[in-house]
Amino acid sequence: MTVKAKKHLGQHFLTDESIARDIAHLLKCSSSDIILEIGPGTGVLTKYLSDFDPPLYVVEIDTESVAYLKTHYLALADRIIEKDILKLDLEALFPRQSISLTGNYPYNISTQIVFKMLEYKSMIPEMAGMFQKEVAQRICAQPGSKVYGILSVLTQAFYDCSYEFTVPPDVFNPPPRVESGVIYLKRKENFSLSCDEGLFFKVVKTAFQQRRKTLRNSLKTFQLSDNLKEDSIFDRRPEQLAVQEFISLTLLLQGDT
Repeated sequence: MTVKAKKHLGQHFLTDESIARDIAHLLKCSSSDIILEIGPGTGVLTKYLSDFDPPLYVVEIDTESVAYLKTHYLALADRIIEKDILKLDLEALFPRQSISLTGNYPYNISTQIVFKMLEYKSMIPEMAGMFQKEVAQRICAQPGSKVYGILSVLTQAFYDCSYEFTVPPDVFNPPPRVESGVIYLKRKENFSLSCDEGLFFKVVKTAFQQRRKTLRNSLKTFQLSDNLKEDSIFDRRPEQLAVQEFISLTLLLQGDT
């Protein structure tokens, strides 16, 4: 049987086996109980993930792809989760287990998948996968870059990020209109922030909503005290701050009375 790529699901099926193998081999699986692949499609990556010791589970919402996988990967049949990854409660599904996350992520939900990973970061020690190149670059961007932003800071607060390689459009069916990028994320040994995590997320998101303004202006909604406004950090723009500086900024706001 054939599986037709569906535009509304953001499907572009990878056809290059060597790239699939290289993505799979980025995973270390050293502290993981399972591997979870998002959007396996026709299983080009699945094939290589099946060789690892931790059992492989896949999340696939496309019924055609599910039927294909059940036919071609018989051993996987009872580990296919026919759900929307964005609606899954991973703690309920895999209690007290750690997960190596991977996939050729659907472009239309790839950023949301990263935020899903951050929500369950205590369960996910590593992630490897393919994104639209622009998104992959944003995740790994450093301060001062034009693409450094919310996704960069929030991901790098908890994970060490590595941009691995670029993938051209012609190795997909159908070919996307853009290049893709493969990244690897390894969770930091100490991934607990020294500031209030909820406030940290709010500070980062608010600051980058007006990225061209100084923090003194972009963070006005926090009703900064006159004393705090004088701190030199508020003279800077959000893209100039490293992750640790955003943590320091959050601590300043926590202590502001």
